Amino acid sequence: MGVPWQLAAVPRRAVATLVGPARTDLRRQVRRSLGVPADPVAPSTDPGQAFLPPGSAARRVHGDLPSMLIGGLAALLLQSLHPLAMAGVADHSNYRDDALGRLRRTASFVGYTTFGTVEEAERAIRQVRTVHRRVRGVAPDGRPYSADDPDLVTWIHVAEMSSFLASCQRFGPRPLSAAERDGYWADTAAVARALGAAWVPETADQATAYLQRVRPDLYAGPQAMAARDFLLRGVGTRPNDRAVHAVVVAAAVTLLPDWARQALRLPLPPLVDPLVVTPSARLLCTGLRWLVTPPG
Repeated sequence: MGVPWQLAAVPRRAVATLVGPARTDLRRQVRRSLGVPADPVAPSTDPGQAFLPPGSAARRVHGDLPSMLIGGLAALLLQSLHPLAMAGVADHSNYRDDALGRLRRTASFVGYTTFGTVEEAERAIRQVRTVHRRVRGVAPDGRPYSADDPDLVTWIHVAEMSSFLASCQRFGPRPLSAAERDGYWADTAAVARALGAAWVPETADQATAYLQRVRPDLYAGPQAMAARDFLLRGVGTRPNDRAVHAVVVAAAVTLLPDWARQALRLPLPPLVDPLVVTPSARLLCTGLRWLVTPPG
């Protein structure tokens, strides 16, 4: 269908002025429906005040909401494989009753620690550390856990950042180069250290080696399988929401390492990803990118 002749005669800038307010309202509605704040964090552009450098690789990755949604779901699936981390979520989180609220809080934290000022980022980090001090208990396997355990902080960080980066590479506007990928790990290491990690990878190779090292400690116990089922099911009730969630879930599963998919019993037929899932997810990301990204 072509552009109506009345609009065709109007300059593009004038069209943007006409549809701008409607697009802004739609963008805020879509962001809220996706479980993220209606308005993104205003980026700090002053290198002397920004927590992360304005031109950092982390800002490129975290600035693309559609691929971040897919990477975020993949991260939750991957994180569930650590029995101590999963015990903390199962015992202290109301993720089943307030899934969108939890997602919104996580998105705000990532926004402030990526795009915010030093003051904003440090305030967000203090809030998370305050919550972490209360999250402690005993896992089903009998081991004690604490959310402020430096090793658990590293695990959560690596599972999350590796998933965000993998999603950016596959579904983002432009893949990062090898140097940019290393820069991403170096950028985000500052957040993990501020949260209490004693060691975090600062290159892609270090992150890969870390995941290989911790694999023997990972498995999908009953709590992980319950979280898996919840994540696959989603919370949407409208047909459109469920259709979008189905594409996001399928795309997230393709990002998981083979061993993680096997542990979570998420088989992926060989031809489904390249022929169906990836094209569908890229199409969804393109549409969402136009809707949720502020102009300018």
